[in-house]
Formats: sequence, C-alpha cells, structure tokens
Amino acid sequence: MSHNVETAAVVREHISNNKVMVFSKTTCPFCAKVKDLLKSLNVEYGVLELDTLENGQAVQAALFELSGQKTVPNVFINGKHLGNLQDLYISCVVPYDYDLIVIGGGSGGLAAAKEAANLGKKVALLDYVKPSPKGTTWGLGGTCVNVGCIPKKLMHRAAVIGEEFRDARMFGWDVPEKVTLNWETMRNAIQDHIGSLNWGYRVQLRDKKVNYVNAYGELVTPHLVKATKRNNTSVEMTAETIILAMGERPRYPNIPGVEEFTITSDDLFSLPYCPGKTLCIGASYVSLECAGFLAGIGLDVTVMVRSILLRGFDQQCAEIIGSYMESHHIKFQRKTVPIKIEQVKEGSPGLYKVTARNSDGLEFTEEYNTVLMAIGRDPCTKGIGLENVCVELNSTTGRVLCNDQDQTSVPNIYAIGDIVEGRPQLTPVAIQAGRLLARRLYADSTVLCDYHNVATTVFTPIEYGAIGYSEEDAVEAIGEEDIEVYHSNFVPLEWTVPHREENVCYAKLICNRADNERVVGFHVVGPNAGEITQGYAVAMRKGATKEDFDMTIGIHPTCSETFTTLSVTKRSGESTEVSGC
Repeated sequence: MSHNVETAAVVREHISNNKVMVFSKTTCPFCAKVKDLLKSLNVEYGVLELDTLENGQAVQAALFELSGQKTVPNVFINGKHLGNLQDLYISCVVPYDYDLIVIGGGSGGLAAAKEAANLGKKVALLDYVKPSPKGTTWGLGGTCVNVGCIPKKLMHRAAVIGEEFRDARMFGWDVPEKVTLNWETMRNAIQDHIGSLNWGYRVQLRDKKVNYVNAYGELVTPHLVKATKRNNTSVEMTAETIILAMGERPRYPNIPGVEEFTITSDDLFSLPYCPGKTLCIGASYVSLECAGFLAGIGLDVTVMVRSILLRGFDQQCAEIIGSYMESHHIKFQRKTVPIKIEQVKEGSPGLYKVTARNSDGLEFTEEYNTVLMAIGRDPCTKGIGLENVCVELNSTTGRVLCNDQDQTSVPNIYAIGDIVEGRPQLTPVAIQAGRLLARRLYADSTVLCDYHNVATTVFTPIEYGAIGYSEEDAVEAIGEEDIEVYHSNFVPLEWTVPHREENVCYAKLICNRADNERVVGFHVVGPNAGEITQGYAVAMRKGATKEDFDMTIGIHPTCSETFTTLSVTKRSGESTEVSGC
C-alpha cells in the first residue's frame, strides 16, 4: 500500500512541476506524434517514458486512478487531465466546437441544454430514437413526453372518465347504460398533443440557439463525439464538457417469440388499433398502470406477476392496489412467468398463444390479442462509446457511476437522469438535476440536486402517492422499535352517492420516534393521489413532524385532510376502518 501511495505522489509531483506533462512509452507511435506536435508548437513539456521505468506498470495504474485513462499517451496541461493525441490536438490547435454537448433529448437533457444556453454557452444537443423491435419511433422530448408520463396520464384520465359516467347516473345525469370508447379517436387526440410538445421543444432550442442534431451520439474521446444521422452519414463534434442523458428503454426477457410477438410501452400509446384482450407481463408500475387504463376503457386484461407488485414501493399499499384492480375486473396470474410466445393469427390486433409456468411447475397456455411486456427498463449505456473513454458503470445494472456533483469517472463528462446509479428514475428529478448541473458548471453555483424525499405517484385505477421511506425500508434503516406508523382508511365524499367501496382508500405516515416523530414516509392510496402528495413533499423536505401534521387544520371535505387527523397506530392494533365521509 505504501508503494502505491509513493507512486501516486511521484505522478502528482511530475504533473504539478510541468505546465505540460506527457506520460509516454518509447515504443508507442501515438506518443511519438504527441511529442512531435508539442515540439512543432514550441511547447515545453515534461515526459516520463513508462517502459523505461522499473515501476512503469505501477505508474500507469496510478495514472488510471487519477485520470480514468488506461492507455498512453496520457497528457496533463496545467494540472488538468487532457487525454490522448486527439484531445491534445483539439486543445492546442483547434478550439472546441461547443462549450457543451448533451447526448439525449429527454427531459433532463433538454433542461441542461437550455439552462447552459441561457447562461451564454454554446451548446449542441444530440437526440436519436432507435426504433423499437416493432418499428416504433418518436420525436424530441424523451420517454416521458412520447411514451411515458404524458400519454399514460391521458389514457388513465380516459379510463377515469368512463368510471365517472357510471357515477354520473347516481347523481342524476341521464347517461346511456352502455358507453364505449373509440381507441382511434383517443389515440389521435393524445398523439396530436404529443406532436405539439415535440414541436415546442424544437422551437425552444432554436430560440435559445442550441444546435439540435437528430443524430446518434457516440463518444470517441472525452472531448470528441461522433454524431451519426438516420442516413448513416456522420460528423464529429468537440466540446469542453459532455453531459450524458440517454434515459432507458424497456427490457425483454430471453424467451422465444418475445421480440417478434410482444409490444412494450414504447409501442402501446401510438398503437394504430385497439389492443383487444391483453396480457400485461410484469408487476412494474408501467405494467399495472397500462393494465389499469386498458381495463378501464373496457378491455379484457390479465396481469402476469413473477413475484411481488411494485417492487421498491410500500408493499402494503401495493397489495391494496392489487386487490382493488382485481375487484375491478383485472385478472392476476401470480407467481407465474412466460416461457414461450407464439403467433396464432395475424391481424390488427392478431392472436397470440402464451405458454407460462407457475411456481408449482405447472405449464398452461392462453390466447391474447396483445401481449405487453413491462418487466422493467434498462439504461441506454451500451453502444455509445463509454468504454472508449473509461466511464465507469455499475457492472450489474449498467448504470453510470457518479459523485454527488453528477460527475462521472471522466472529469469533463457528467451524467443525469435514469442512467445514473442510485438516482430516482423520475422525470422531474432529471429536469432538476440538469438545471442545477448547468448552473454549477457555468454560473458558479454550488447547489446540488436533493435526491431524498422525492414525491412520486403511480397512476393505477386507484392512484398511489408516496414520499420517502416505504414501511419495509424504514424498518431496515431505522429499526422497527424506532418507527411509529399512523394510518387510517378513508372514504372520499364523492364516492358516497355512487356507493363505491368503503375502506379501500388508505393513508399512512411513518415517523421516526427517536427524532421527535419526524415524518420519514408518506403514503396515500386514493383518487387524485398525485395532487395530494405534491404539497406534502414540501413539508417533508422541511423536516415536518407528526405534531406539525396534527396542528395543521385540514380542508373539509377532502381526502387530504385525513393526514391532519391520523391517530391510530399500527402498534396499537386498533381498526382503521371508517364509515361515511
């Protein structure tokens, strides 16, 4: 260990003592070109030939720890790691094309690019959507705008309206007994809205003088990006700083027929025909949300679940959602996995036979018009040249490793959004991270993105909002004896006249007893959960305690007021059921 420390110290001494320092090998032709370039420019430099040193390998290892670069030539100018020959040439001879290149035109990439441009920087943004296996592609704006939050929430709203038609009769509205939804009309209306958002983003980039390039970005060196367009022509672009914001794409299991005969959320929202009888494979929030609105518009829907619902969320709330969905005509196949998918008949929709196996080893088959794969999403970190520049990834998840400054293992390369290990995979998180990163880079800000106590909502048929710890995570992090869980069922007033179910809506606060009952977990299952949850996120960010909730006067009659009157603890074992509003 002491030898490693001594070697690293020697390396740093060489870097600090020389305005330009080249770590080289006498047999390396690229190293020779670097030294020739510096000589031609009359630049004085220090050089250390690693292959002539007894500890050359140790020096190279120390350089890797310091710079993230495994190869030579390894060049430092004024103590700043520059890289290889290409980077040196760009730095010494040709100015960078841009101050910043952003790879990825989703919410985070757009936010970072626009903020940097606002701060007077020259910015390029590269965005290219690889078609899904079904050939689906989309415009500028990323997953959320095109195939995520926006169309999902609008289709969820369509399903809610259908349920409200049934309520309306009980309130005196003369509504026909049978109301139906036209898939094509709904889809076209939603796609028209998305198209307007795509155009709006392009206009914003143009107005801010961000160079938007519809091309696939690939890192060649830490400062050089190859941009390949749809027609396979490519250009090279250089920048002092690069931000990675490529997002995620749906995961496919390794089973026969999956890519040929299934769709994902990448395809569903622009599907040109009504999907008909649908199987949703997976228990992710994407699967449950899609299953919910498809059933809500009147389709026959089944959800196939390998293990638990909504992994990572509070499991009591997840099971409340599952029970509610089952009582609203959505079938669940628990502890079951697909093993083969075959086409029975072509069509729009077609017909597909799914062979599955349950936990008892029993195999069975069933036919569906559409099979939606929603078992999770993977980061888009492959095929983008990260290995060329030694950006470190989590070897298991494939996500980028960053420090709290959103900086990767390569000093001039940063990453934001869903591709980063340990970050909440949510659109507003990426937007906030992108804006704050641009301000730290170009406005002398020191403000970091707060990745704790981030509010989120799952738009299942009965919505679920959450902030902070799930009950399971609170027990693990704080200890069962040191948490107090206050909870209650509640009945929305608007559910009483239509005689909807009682005691399915649920509110829960998880408090740290050792910290003045500070609220560390907030959970609500019920209508408009997202609208309820957002405001409480401010309170939790400011360290609200159970007493703060108790002393807040609620708005009556609302669902949200439940959180100002919680008194029953899980520890007491008392019933949480209520009757009426």
